[in-house]
Amino acid sequence: MGRLLDKYFWWLPLGSVPEVSAVDLQRELARTRNRPQLLDVRTRPEWQQAAIRGAVLIPVGALARELDRLPFDRSRPVVAICRSAHRSIPAVRLLRNAGYEDVRQLQGGMLAWQARGFRLFVRDRKRMF
Repeated sequence: MGRLLDKYFWWLPLGSVPEVSAVDLQRELARTRNRPQLLDVRTRPEWQQAAIRGAVLIPVGALARELDRLPFDRSRPVVAICRSAHRSIPAVRLLRNAGYEDVRQLQGGMLAWQARGFRLFVRDRKRMF
């Protein structure tokens, strides 16, 4: 069922996908080499309130049609982010189906990131994707 879910029902926010904890993501972002690319799949208002520096916004509902505009290297790691690790599940599946090699979701989403007290950034409306 896992392969069927990933390929044909990628949009379902059910099941499990590879994850990275907030602590591990913070460590990975501090590296100078092979830092993960961040994809925020929340809504624009959520993203404007606070985001992780460097995250690109494409709401999950628009991701399938905007996939070709995603400015990411398919061979580098990607971390999908949402509020509670619910909407990022289909984003991970869609990216994996599109040929991205290393895609994970932020375990617990922005709620976990904020609970750890990690730095957040308020976004400038002019710089949204």
